[in-house]
Amino acid sequence: MAQTSPLMNVMIAAARKAGRALARDFGEIENLQVSRKGPSDFVTSADIKAEKTLHEELAKARPGYGFVMEERGVVEGTDKTNRWLVDPLDGTTNFMHAIPHFAISIALEREGVLIAGVIYNVVRDELFWAEKGQGAYLNDRRLRVAARTDMRDALFATGTPFLGKPGHETSLKEIGAVIAKSAGIRRFGSAALDLAYVAAGRFDGYWERNLNVWDIAAGAVLVREAGGTVTEVDGGDFMKTGAILASNATLGPQLSKALHEG
Repeated sequence: MAQTSPLMNVMIAAARKAGRALARDFGEIENLQVSRKGPSDFVTSADIKAEKTLHEELAKARPGYGFVMEERGVVEGTDKTNRWLVDPLDGTTNFMHAIPHFAISIALEREGVLIAGVIYNVVRDELFWAEKGQGAYLNDRRLRVAARTDMRDALFATGTPFLGKPGHETSLKEIGAVIAKSAGIRRFGSAALDLAYVAAGRFDGYWERNLNVWDIAAGAVLVREAGGTVTEVDGGDFMKTGAILASNATLGPQLSKALHEG
């Protein structure tokens, strides 16, 4: 590993510990695929177990910090300046279908500013991490966003709303607009990994609406520290609206223009 701070050591250790249990649980999923009941209860249990591990490890290392977690919601801390934003299993649907594309996501917000993020792709043992002002890394390797500047050469990622969620019509319209101007679109099913992939230069950009803060906080730190830009799709505050657009400084405005012209 590259040189890591005490804070980053804490976050990485928590992610790896929760990841070991998730990897074991993922190994059981394929056995459950063929059962009539299906694996959904098992996945919920794996999710809750991972969150419990993350909560315990982070609270032990940094007593008093608050939490915003997918399952437990807001947990107030005695230290009002620091809070963890935690998604124990981003890509639940993939996990449930035995598709090996899911991640643990942990971010730290200090006085309203995102200062550190870890995204751990358990199956591939890819640890994406970044700290404000220190750069972004994949395991030992320094990350930079892709340098492409022409949308026609660019590969973008997005997500689509689940059944019962709003925004299907907008999503399809935006996808149509970007497909018409780009090299293609991918929909991989994990917002955290989509953002990590932008930081790593695998995707040239990513956008999605109606996300939760724990889906996007760590990824936002990664993209910025890899030299990219992170904005709100319509120009607001993505941490409030959950509508995020991440790319490099040249492609970001082009992607935004395509979405709003669509």
